Amino acid sequence: MNNTIFTFPKPENEPVLGYKPGSPERKEIRKALDELYKKTTTICPIIGGKEVKTAEMGEIVMPTDNKHVLAKYYKVGEKEVQAAIAAAMKAHEEWANTPWIERASVMLKIATLISGKYRWLINAATMLGQGKTTMQAEIDSACELVDFLRYNAYYASQIYSDQPCSDKGTLNYVTYRPMEGFVFAITPFNFTSIASNLCLSPVLMGNVCIWKPSTTAMLSNYLLMKIYKEAGLPDGVVNFLPGSGSLIGKVAFADANLCGVHFTGSTGTFNSFWKSIGDNIANYRTYPKIVGETGGKDFIFVHKSANPEQVATAIVRGAFEFQGQKCSAASRAYVPKSLWPKVEKLVGKMLAEIKVGDVRDFSAFVNAVIDEASFDNCMRYIEHAKKSKDAEIVFGGTGDKSKGWFIQPTVIRALDPKYKSMCEEIFGPIITVYVYEDAKYEETLRLCNETSPYALTGAIFATDRKALRTGANILKYAAGNIYYNDKPTGAVVGQQPFGGARASGTNDKAGSYLNLIRWTSPQAIKETFDPAYDYKYPFISDAE
Repeated sequence: MNNTIFTFPKPENEPVLGYKPGSPERKEIRKALDELYKKTTTICPIIGGKEVKTAEMGEIVMPTDNKHVLAKYYKVGEKEVQAAIAAAMKAHEEWANTPWIERASVMLKIATLISGKYRWLINAATMLGQGKTTMQAEIDSACELVDFLRYNAYYASQIYSDQPCSDKGTLNYVTYRPMEGFVFAITPFNFTSIASNLCLSPVLMGNVCIWKPSTTAMLSNYLLMKIYKEAGLPDGVVNFLPGSGSLIGKVAFADANLCGVHFTGSTGTFNSFWKSIGDNIANYRTYPKIVGETGGKDFIFVHKSANPEQVATAIVRGAFEFQGQKCSAASRAYVPKSLWPKVEKLVGKMLAEIKVGDVRDFSAFVNAVIDEASFDNCMRYIEHAKKSKDAEIVFGGTGDKSKGWFIQPTVIRALDPKYKSMCEEIFGPIITVYVYEDAKYEETLRLCNETSPYALTGAIFATDRKALRTGANILKYAAGNIYYNDKPTGAVVGQQPFGGARASGTNDKAGSYLNLIRWTSPQAIKETFDPAYDYKYPFISDAE
């Protein structure tokens, strides 16, 4: 019997490789890209550790080469979803009773495999399937994914060691049980790391999971399942279900054993999940925990004391890296009239240099949006701005989907602060700027706070400390992650726990103990060493 009491040390973040010309990592990623591009991968549902073939199949194409079929996949039906829930529940007892140190060891083994043996392959799958540059894939599918796994083990050891005090004659302690049932993980296309974390953070705490991956991220997600198996994750703990989200959700939400939902995606979808749970609430064995990170309309707010070069760089990086397809991407900016001419000129200079192209072209800074629906949605906003009296296109404003879903980085200037693209989430390489009168700093801060229903990320640029403090105070509920003099993207696990409130989610902070503790069902235990023999207390007496 292992009676070791172990606390994981705080890890260091996984180093980000540079992929410079001539570097070993550049050669390795080239080989991995060629390997995946030249073959068509067949993806099967994985239920109880076994690959399953079904009657219906779908295709996955590259965003930057939309005639090239990257993979084919089998779609699950209701029968397969029910089988996955049964497999998860079968695995539940043994996994829940597995010592937490052993569960953590599996997570660390996965981290080791991804940081080394599979680094190039998982990055290449993310690049080809999800349209990321080498650097965007590196910080996502390698570094952040590994950081989630290592830091979660550290945070778990903190949670398990957090115990109550005991009076003389008693012993009090808390056991952090897994939840009673299965967790339904619905994961997004834009981050391989998030897809992994939505499954594995509950799993680390002893839970079992059924996983609905995004179709457009399925290649990297399928590879993750293979890595989990190699690392020793028992069959049935995670069950992989490609297919229709509405079909899978219908079965999952109707099942009495649903105990949690872990989601990243659109606000509308999350709202529908919440309603489905409400409609089925009398059927569940326990109240399901609902954890979601949803939409964003993230801002850059500039004070007249800000440095124009820093602001311009934040706009270009914050809005156009990964084509603006981050929940945290800068989507609106408020710039004082005195700084706008300089900022506009600097942004224009940078955009003139930026290349839009295929992920295999390492000179491209911007690639394609994820699919045709996203392309069409972005172009609708651009066309609206071209026709509107309340807006004008400053830079970009063109797109081409003949080979890939490419959109030129676009800057819209809104003449009305409540113009359409200042308020609505777009999820593409488009940022809208509102130029305000310098003297109306506080008034415009309040406008920023009230314009969008979202509250995920935001940035305030100022060298005037009082102005920075004023901005932070007025915008304190406008963002769950706020950045001073930096772009509103790039949260690092262990450094900036990530999540927002309002219409941006439940703010359960991925990359911290706050998320992990949601996947536990604590039980307080009290042992009394000298139990009472009489019901009477000392005060019960007629005597004075």
